[in-house]
Amino acid sequence: MTSQEIKVYREIQRNADMAMKAIDTVADRVDDQELSLQISRQSLKYSELHNEAVKQLIDAKARPFQSSHLSDAVLKTGLRYNTMLNTSTSHIAELLIKESNNGILEMEKVLRANGEAGEKSTALAKQLIEFEEKNVRSLKEYL
Repeated sequence: MTSQEIKVYREIQRNADMAMKAIDTVADRVDDQELSLQISRQSLKYSELHNEAVKQLIDAKARPFQSSHLSDAVLKTGLRYNTMLNTSTSHIAELLIKESNNGILEMEKVLRANGEAGEKSTALAKQLIEFEEKNVRSLKEYL
């Protein structure tokens, strides 16, 4: 596995991990049953993409991405702060849309910077991007 493929797989892993943590952080503040079900399904799909990226890295004997406690705390604290006074369905949907858009941008940047990454890692990255774009479209219904 090339270093570019490793970078792509690590970004897939990081991106999916951040999305799962964001969903987990706001899930208990969601009152809308449909939104709650939708984000639970999203978290499951993120988990599948995350696990596939980790599997590829381990199979190649590459070190998987390790998030820092600080970055996790910043994400969770920011989301908790943003939902402290406003737990409306539209506000939570907006926060998750922003997180997904950030994930799309970061994944696109990594793909552009690692243009020689293999077909398999690029395909998984594009699958993640398409999934996030679909999430944004479906979350817009709650705005």
